[in-house]
Amino acid sequence: MGKHSKDKSPELREKIAILPETPGVYMYYDAEGTVIYVGKAKNLKRRVSSYFNRTHDVLRTALLVRAIADMSYIVVPTEQDALNLENSMIKEYKPRYNVLLKDDKSYPWICVTSELYPRVFMTRQRLRDGSKYFGPYTEAGAARAVLELIRELYPLRSCRLPITPEYLSRGKGRLCLEYHLKRCLGCCVEGTVSPEEYAGWIDRVRQILRGETGELMAYLRGEMERLASELRFEEAQELKEKYRLVERYQAKSVIVSQTIDQVDVFGVDDDGGRDVYINYMHVRRGAVVRSLTLQYKRRLDEELPQLLGYAMEEARSRFQAEFKEVVLPELPDADFPGVTFTIPQRGDKARLLDVSARNARQSKIDALKHLEKTDPVKRAERTLERMKADFRLNVLPRHIECFDNSNIQGTNPVASCVVFRDAKPSKKDYRHFIIKTVEGPDDFASMKEVLTRRYSRMLAEAPDDLPQLIVVDGGKGQLSAAVEALGEIGLRGVIAVVGIAKRLEEIYFPGDSAPLYIDKNSESLRVVQHLRDEAHRFGITHHRDRRSKAQINSALSGIKGIGPATEQLLLSRFKSAKRVAEATLDALAEVVGPAKARLVKEGLTRREDDVV
Repeated sequence: MGKHSKDKSPELREKIAILPETPGVYMYYDAEGTVIYVGKAKNLKRRVSSYFNRTHDVLRTALLVRAIADMSYIVVPTEQDALNLENSMIKEYKPRYNVLLKDDKSYPWICVTSELYPRVFMTRQRLRDGSKYFGPYTEAGAARAVLELIRELYPLRSCRLPITPEYLSRGKGRLCLEYHLKRCLGCCVEGTVSPEEYAGWIDRVRQILRGETGELMAYLRGEMERLASELRFEEAQELKEKYRLVERYQAKSVIVSQTIDQVDVFGVDDDGGRDVYINYMHVRRGAVVRSLTLQYKRRLDEELPQLLGYAMEEARSRFQAEFKEVVLPELPDADFPGVTFTIPQRGDKARLLDVSARNARQSKIDALKHLEKTDPVKRAERTLERMKADFRLNVLPRHIECFDNSNIQGTNPVASCVVFRDAKPSKKDYRHFIIKTVEGPDDFASMKEVLTRRYSRMLAEAPDDLPQLIVVDGGKGQLSAAVEALGEIGLRGVIAVVGIAKRLEEIYFPGDSAPLYIDKNSESLRVVQHLRDEAHRFGITHHRDRRSKAQINSALSGIKGIGPATEQLLLSRFKSAKRVAEATLDALAEVVGPAKARLVKEGLTRREDDVV
């Protein structure tokens, strides 16, 4: 942080330090808790930090930074959502420093009217006339591009004539230039196009505006293939161009919706552990205007419905909120008279619930980052407690060892052992093993040999340093070999052992044929993944070194008159057998003398001839 952050509170500096690098909207507050600025960001951490790590020449910005006493933020899926949310929150709070946005300018929407032959057009006014509104679009150019796509795909009317059954029956409509240019099928004249056919086009237009282009693309593709099979290639080509237009079009995901007037949303991040994060968002006139994340610590194994009830009551008392409709993932275990509960599966409300859950998840990530910075010991204890529960252990796994075999194409078989202490790598304790008693690529026998050697030696030299958990890279076969090895040296039941299948989520336990599937967001899985990645990396590195040395030895050894000392001199100078072979006679002579240089050159040349 820069010079402007030095006079800010430690709490504010900490919030800025752990901001996520995701799109979102941030709010600045003064000492009285009033929102003084709302801003959008493609990258929250980078944007907010820029206020505090430089000197601002613009007086208004300098005054804003000086007045900031606190901040909060809301994460959203896309930058487009950030733009939409910023607009709605500025109109809600009217912050004093958002002077450039105080003209109350509205972003454009695309309207689909509710007429017999609906019109589709761009507008900045949303009327409650039964029409369907899509957007808002933060740039008018984006809305025009969508309209252009729609008009290229479908010949919809653009006139404002009040076309009703009565209007059509009077027969006063006249076909205009749009009809003759084939941009409209003459809706104003009865019999030219039926309301049912026109409604089918409007349905596909709504799909485009909602971003549901899959069905439309399937329809265009089917029609294109049908026309091609009928040898109507020009028409098929026209549809192909429309198909490509739709393919390139990417619908804008929006946080606001004209279909939603006022709801309260409670999104949850709960991985079954002690901590549960519940995000509350208040949505008014289709826009998010308030967000708060609450953290609950389970003490008596409280279920989620009970915690949702607590969160609703807290939000109601804190904001004097009067709930009408509440969107949440489960019904709360509490009585709220007059409230309608919705558990959405799709649509705008489901998207709002997803955004709320994202904010709850982000709050959890921020809390973990803060905990890791301020109290790494406590973070480690939390992780170990979680692993103890996930792996059915009797004690905390403070010392974990993970084994991995490496034998590419059956050559130079080795194994690696990596050690974690308090859920962190202890690299000084890592060990390599060269497989000695096993012939050929036999992973099961190799695993048994390595564990037998490792723990026989530990029992003899450091019996107090035995691990609480052993992880073997492999499924039931490798696990059985490990259990057999521990049994033969008297450690079965003393040390817990599990196997990791190829799919990392599958954990096998001795005597249990069905694997345990660990939550992908679990801290236990992250530690196990780190363990296996380290074991694999450590083993592969050693295996490559041994293969390389073997190849070098096979190239230089056996040359009459060249011993190990000469080989070492050459490899120290040229680094590889290949470079030795490519070196000139004079270069070799500088290292080992003229006589041995000729022996090396002749020996390597002879071997190349033998290979050919």
